[in-house]
Amino acid sequence: MQPFTPDEHAVIASAITRAEKHTSGEIVVVVARASSSYGYFALMCVALLALAVPLPLIYLTNWPVEHIYIAQLAVFAAGALLMLWQPLRMAITPTALKRTRAHQRAVEQFLVQNLHTTKGRTGVLIYVSDAERYAEVIADDGIYAKVTPQVWDELIDALTAHIGTGKRTEGFVAAIEICGKILAEHFPPSTVDQDELPNHLIVLDVGLV
Repeated sequence: MQPFTPDEHAVIASAITRAEKHTSGEIVVVVARASSSYGYFALMCVALLALAVPLPLIYLTNWPVEHIYIAQLAVFAAGALLMLWQPLRMAITPTALKRTRAHQRAVEQFLVQNLHTTKGRTGVLIYVSDAERYAEVIADDGIYAKVTPQVWDELIDALTAHIGTGKRTEGFVAAIEICGKILAEHFPPSTVDQDELPNHLIVLDVGLV
């Protein structure tokens, strides 16, 4: 993922501010380069491969035990070095695991960004994880009391369609506008409405687990 430019940050922040003028809801946008390093899974695969190395060598060669042991260590070391390359780790990691980890980090960010602390429980997180090609909307209890989770499908479709054509900034703006319209319909601004959460784009580094 290419870094967001200052102009992109400004455009997205402005879109959030505009959307929140018409609602008491709070919108937070978080983009992760990846939701996990998947290092644990990659090392597990390398370890299993290394464990399997002695079997064919025992039956197909006359190598002494010491040489087989060295070969096993060499395979593990080479595999571990290869797994330092993120694209390879992503390629061998099952889609189900990537989606599970991305969802877990989305939930984590919902709490970390304090979306659960708004006065009306009207916080909405738009979460995108680039490496997993994953996007999700998580809303607080106050919102789900009035709208169903399926209402966000249009938002996700607009966001992913734009990102797929290389127009990520336009995608985030479109998603924020759709989110703002949904919130404005059910949660209009109050007379004492205040901006409870920051409006800027939040970009995260790769998760550690």
